[in-house]
Amino acid sequence: MFSPLSKLAPALFLPLLGACATIPSAPETPVTIGIAAINDFHGNLEPPKQSALVQDADGTVVGLPAGGAAYLASALDAVRAKYPNNVTVAAGDLIGGSPITSALFVDEPAIGALNLLGLDLAAVGNHEFDGGVPELRRKQTGGCEKLTAREPCQVERFAGAKFGYLAANVFTPDGKTLFPGTALRSFGSGKRRVTVGFIGMTLEGTGALVPPEVSGQVRFADEADTANALVDGLKRQGADAVVLLVHEGGRTTGAPNPNACEGLSADIRPVLDRLDPRIDLVVSGHTHWSYVCDYAKYNPAKPFLLTSAGVWGGFVTDITLEIDPATRRVVAKRASNVAVQSEPYVAGRGPVAVDPRFPAFAPRADVKDYVARYVDAARAFAQRKVGWLAGPVNKSDGDAQNRGGPLGMMIADAQLAATRGAGAQIAFMNPFGVRRSIAPAVDGSVTFGDIYAVQPFNNDLFTLTYTGAELKEILEQGFDATGPEQILTPSAGFAYSYDRSRAVGDRIVAMTLDGKPIGPAASYRVTVSNFLANGGDTYTAFTKGRVRTLGPSDIAAFEAWLKPTPPRAAPSDERTTDLQPELNRVRSTTPPGVRYR
Repeated sequence: MFSPLSKLAPALFLPLLGACATIPSAPETPVTIGIAAINDFHGNLEPPKQSALVQDADGTVVGLPAGGAAYLASALDAVRAKYPNNVTVAAGDLIGGSPITSALFVDEPAIGALNLLGLDLAAVGNHEFDGGVPELRRKQTGGCEKLTAREPCQVERFAGAKFGYLAANVFTPDGKTLFPGTALRSFGSGKRRVTVGFIGMTLEGTGALVPPEVSGQVRFADEADTANALVDGLKRQGADAVVLLVHEGGRTTGAPNPNACEGLSADIRPVLDRLDPRIDLVVSGHTHWSYVCDYAKYNPAKPFLLTSAGVWGGFVTDITLEIDPATRRVVAKRASNVAVQSEPYVAGRGPVAVDPRFPAFAPRADVKDYVARYVDAARAFAQRKVGWLAGPVNKSDGDAQNRGGPLGMMIADAQLAATRGAGAQIAFMNPFGVRRSIAPAVDGSVTFGDIYAVQPFNNDLFTLTYTGAELKEILEQGFDATGPEQILTPSAGFAYSYDRSRAVGDRIVAMTLDGKPIGPAASYRVTVSNFLANGGDTYTAFTKGRVRTLGPSDIAAFEAWLKPTPPRAAPSDERTTDLQPELNRVRSTTPPGVRYR
């Protein structure tokens, strides 16, 4: 039987169908990308007996025992486990300046450990070039060609880095980059597929921090100009977010806080102020300082998220990017530094215990076993007793880290003693070249591994002739407006005073040797490392030295100094006098210019 409703049905339903067709679809939720970041690992396979400085709930600064490749692996795993979409990156100096367990084997175990840690991409840093350009290429590609003084492949055949080095501002004579400058990583599928573009580079000033022959093989270009020129290309290739990995960094003021950004200064700032604002995240390094910065608070036109994870694997930076798959834009970004709390140790100032108020990580078994192979292989070399100390001798840290401290003075004294035969009257040590404090064993003994950790650069000593006027010029370069404020540490008998309130170039107000004023026209024999003699750390005036006499290595000089009995004690005399200590530029907000070896 025919129903009248059958005639009405189409009329009733068509408007409804039309209404359904115009209902807007629900907005897409953002795609979350996790980035785990490190920097300045420097081959620290074993826990480096250092403290990661954090703040507790009350704002009190706490030092946690941190670092070691096996513990770092677990910390990275914990960060990555939070994100189905993740990538692990680094901002340079993964090798070089390394402890003996890695350095003895040409840093091959550092690369092997980073492979196990799951590193994906890394910017080159200045220390990647310590062994020269051909050796750095070998670090990427593998093989056993002997390109340095040390023998490669002593423990196993070296397979090379499984992660990709990026070197956007490092150009070879043919105009090509040493390694690729950029990389793309995509996550998700279909409409929710998003892509992150990466740019990686070292600081433009790398040439002043590497062996002289390196600057003849590659050219280091401006960081901001290089990055800006690459953004369009990444966008054309589909990058929804752009991340810059740069081996350049900053310093902050106030109480140490790895998740704050008070008083940001140093050479990263002028780079950031010139960067294309389409860059979303800047992962930095080089200054061995940890921070998380919303740079828009410094420059609203440059809303970068800026991070650094300190040094030696003491922190991992946990970074989150949220990307809207519809607009292809980053809609949220945040980061925090996670301390890699590892195992207790005894420092020169006393024991440093694991703090139960903060997460601690267990060593990951595969990395622990891998490191143990190299520890065993280096044992006889590293544990050889070389001398004695009456007690701990400390390098300067914190606000005073640009001064050599007692350890810097002891090294300068050792270098002077080792080169007296070449007529040396004075020796200078650069504080940034003093890497660790040194604490003897219970019986007062010191091992080769101990002193190598203090001076891991394998520098030779040179004795050169300078006039008194040239000595003043050299010391003035420690306080100029663009170079590192680094107060050269002299050997016993030489003293100088400085006043930062005076004009640049006129801040050294007095110099004496054995109590007598330095004569501007008189000549003096001065011992420094080949790094300084060649103008390293921007001390270009050292290159004016004459009658250059080659001496022993820096570590051989230090070893010889530790032989006598009774054991030597830390020097305590005053050799440098700061007439305006409140103007210390290391943690100030005065114009940027701090560089760190």
